Amino acid sequence: MSIRESEEFILNLFESMLRAQLNAVKQARKSLGVTTKKAPEEQRTSQMDMVHDVLTHAHRPMHVDDIIIEMSKRFGVKPDKDSLVSALLKRIQRQDRFRKAGPNTFALISQDVAEGGRQ
Repeated sequence: MSIRESEEFILNLFESMLRAQLNAVKQARKSLGVTTKKAPEEQRTSQMDMVHDVLTHAHRPMHVDDIIIEMSKRFGVKPDKDSLVSALLKRIQRQDRFRKAGPNTFALISQDVAEGGRQ
């Protein structure tokens, strides 16, 4: 085992131990009925919030492939295409923030209804 592999092993071990300790603390809090809110920097941005942000800044409808590229650039995440499309279609059915502008092309409800596609 190289030095780098040893260091990585030790770091992974410490990370696992800390996660276990944190889970134990959270369970103890829960059993006592004590709740804590996450600090703002710990709160995650949902994929739908990321898509909303991407479409807001684009000012136009975008194909899902382009949305994923922008999400990767802006947020460092690469969501599964099928899952993202499924989530968007569920939001569209509820008329929640998004609308379909074409095949696999999405826009914000608040954006003009002009057709858009891949650019």
